[in-house]
Amino acid sequence: MSQIIDGKLIAQNLRNDLKTEIAALKQKFNKAPGLAVVQVGNVAASSVYVKAKTKSATEVGIEVFDHHLDNEITEDELMLLIKKLNQQENVNGILVQLPLPKHINEQKVLDSIHPDKDADGFHPLNVGKLSISSSNDENLLIPCTPYGCLLMLKGLKTDLKGKHAVVIGRSNIVGKPMAQLLLKESCTVTIAHSKTIDLDKLCSRADILVAAIGKPEFVKGDWIKDNAIVIDVGINRIEIKTDGEVKNKLVGDVDFLEAKSKTTAITPVPGGVGPMTIACLLRNTTISFKNKLSQ
Repeated sequence: MSQIIDGKLIAQNLRNDLKTEIAALKQKFNKAPGLAVVQVGNVAASSVYVKAKTKSATEVGIEVFDHHLDNEITEDELMLLIKKLNQQENVNGILVQLPLPKHINEQKVLDSIHPDKDADGFHPLNVGKLSISSSNDENLLIPCTPYGCLLMLKGLKTDLKGKHAVVIGRSNIVGKPMAQLLLKESCTVTIAHSKTIDLDKLCSRADILVAAIGKPEFVKGDWIKDNAIVIDVGINRIEIKTDGEVKNKLVGDVDFLEAKSKTTAITPVPGGVGPMTIACLLRNTTISFKNKLSQ
């Protein structure tokens, strides 16, 4: 029987550990980590994410500095705020909630965040450190979603060495860093994408399958190797008819009902990867705080 990986529980355990650690640091140094959250405009999904991140941060003892900006703010004004936050001593992590309005260059803004305060782990310097490090150094600021996926895999107590891992998706946020993390666990890693030939056959040879392609229930049960481990990063909203009513439903990139009978372990959607992303954001902020204390 397939194990349903409980991302909510794993994330709660990580937050509990962080809360204990932050309390001890606060008692010793009389200060706590600080996270600046920058949101531009009022995109509904962004507001939901920001609220969840702020609530979780506060619960573990991280001080939150909220900057909710008007949608019409200029790129220069936003860059000036980032510059101020880079210099603010009590800010250890900076999170810019995406997407930004079209008139603002997202990459330029993300690159302007000081790498030591890069709560998302997206800065080119941190990406480079992840790429060249010989192991998954716990002091690195690592992109939150792939690191959360790795923690769930390691929590299964399965030896990852030598396993064939297939990552579907080559984004800078998930696919590429996920591949780097798996390589450091001595997996043999293949990155697949929309142009991959015979994707179903490739997936059927994977001991570990990470789906991050952004297409609802794209990966079918017969694509999956018997006893594989499946990590479903996708969060897609689809419409279904129930009792004559059209309702929204969240599904992953994997057809869960088909896949779970083939796997030894699989993440659900929702309740799988999502909670881990926020927990790892708090982890990065705490690491930044500790790194600052050690300087």
